[in-house]
Amino acid sequence: MRVAFATLTVLPVGRARWDRATARGGLVCAPLAGLVLGLVAGACLWIFVTLDTGPLLAAVLALATLAVLSRGLHLDGLADVADGFGSARPAAGALEVMKRSDIGPFGVLALVLNLLIQAAALTELAARGRGLAAVGVVLAALVSRAALTWSCRRGVPAARSEGLGAAVAETVPVGTAVAVAAAVAAFAAGAVAYADEPAGAGAVVGVCSVVLALSGVELLLRRCHHRFGGVTGDVLGAAAETAAAVTLLVLVVGTG
Repeated sequence: MRVAFATLTVLPVGRARWDRATARGGLVCAPLAGLVLGLVAGACLWIFVTLDTGPLLAAVLALATLAVLSRGLHLDGLADVADGFGSARPAAGALEVMKRSDIGPFGVLALVLNLLIQAAALTELAARGRGLAAVGVVLAALVSRAALTWSCRRGVPAARSEGLGAAVAETVPVGTAVAVAAAVAAFAAGAVAYADEPAGAGAVVGVCSVVLALSGVELLLRRCHHRFGGVTGDVLGAAAETAAAVTLLVLVVGTG
């Protein structure tokens, strides 16, 4: 638990011992860290919608809260992966591009489009009701961290022999990854059913948001395996942001 919160949040939980065994436990607990961040950001959105600041401002502030509480690590990973894809270099060269501290045009474009999609989706949900929008924020944060667990299951290799990707790749048994995904889907079903009417349709939308988000992550992982040879820390960040965007999109379409 400490590894999950120390790595994925800015919360002061103290230093955590780091090895592959603790990394596995941290990845299993990653959705819990996402749930806490989502609750904070969801409360932020709820407050600003209640203050009648407008759905767009409330959505942007909620996303900003998530970014601050997670140090923006996943957004940085998304930008780096986009630059790696756009570099048109062989795998080794693309990985070098991803290691650079600057952001290229592909990275900027990916960041802008991702944030616009998430903000637009949250704005639409907020216009339909603050409860539904708050649930959307919580699920986006929760599912995006579940994507980390899914991305580090056995059978998904690391692209490098060193770095964060090598430290966490293939640490999670497949059965555990599936169990975590199922637990998150069950939570999503209950949360959306509670926030949206009719309840039956809401439960289906909640499950679909998780299934489709992790399916999108799986497509990304396969593309990264083909392009880079496996996962890196940046790929994990891109997976998280992909899952968050797809989750919100499914909620908008499914609850419309």
